[in-house]
Amino acid sequence: MARIIENNSGIRRMIKLSTSDILSVVREYQQITHKYSHIAEVKNILDDIVIYIPEDV
Repeated sequence: MARIIENNSGIRRMIKLSTSDILSVVREYQQITHKYSHIAEVKNILDDIVIYIPEDV
């Protein structure tokens, strides 16, 4: 599971991903984009999609 790491500045948090998290994101990316061949198409599709990673609490 992803783990959110707080920072002292409070502006932006870091998210530590496990190997399983990364593979999950890559798998979703491949499923979403497999039928598109141009980077502009892929970017447009991904702009409209949210990929969630569970947080380790």
